[in-house]
Amino acid sequence: MIKVAVCGCAGRMGQAAVGAVQAAEDMELVCGIDPSGPAADYPVHASIDEALDAGGFDVLVDFTQPDVVEGTLRKALPAGIDCVVGTTGLTQAKLEELSTLAPEDTCLFYAPNFTTGAVLMMQFAQAAAPYFPEAEVIEYHHARKKDAPSGTAVRTAELISQARGFDSEAPGKETENPGMEGARGALASGVPVHAVRSMGFVATQEVVFGSMGQTLTIRHDSWDRESYMPGVLLGIRSVGSRSGLIVGLENFM
Repeated sequence: MIKVAVCGCAGRMGQAAVGAVQAAEDMELVCGIDPSGPAADYPVHASIDEALDAGGFDVLVDFTQPDVVEGTLRKALPAGIDCVVGTTGLTQAKLEELSTLAPEDTCLFYAPNFTTGAVLMMQFAQAAAPYFPEAEVIEYHHARKKDAPSGTAVRTAELISQARGFDSEAPGKETENPGMEGARGALASGVPVHAVRSMGFVATQEVVFGSMGQTLTIRHDSWDRESYMPGVLLGIRSVGSRSGLIVGLENFM
């Protein structure tokens, strides 16, 4: 039985993770961690310090906020707790730094996206990148998302850049009208990324490739947070046999 704590249990993703863990036959929800202290049928601690003092869990799942997750990991990893992190906003350099805090048999697993479709979208984009001189990423999320661009968009841009080995020749920021800077998006690893925030979306991403006389669009839509839960459970089940830093759900698929 894998004993799990969910950090950010009062949030939308945290609530979904709590439900998924409780429904899994091979897992036990030991506690939640959230300063709002929601009424629940399981213990809820106000901080990671309280949770670690109470103990009893092997894996920490974190769906909090970019300004919270680092502090949580700085305490959980040295305690030998395997961490499954879905909170975006941490750079690769920061993840690598945090992973050095963990004992040899402890794993820090970070996934920019836990849906299998999004992972496949990124892999398809990586495969297409060498064959198209232009690529742009457009991501659409709900209005309350705390970071822009999304972790998935940043990771997609990194994979495209690694795969193609050349820079885009499309018009860039030099074409932006005065006072309208940002029209061409932000550059992530040399790839223009555009972030849309609006009610009605959960998580959608398009990768648009172009070459002479043709375009290729790869799109993934997530309409419900339940789509993330199989990936979250896979991460929880996998970290116990791994160590160090692992980035991307594809490593467990």
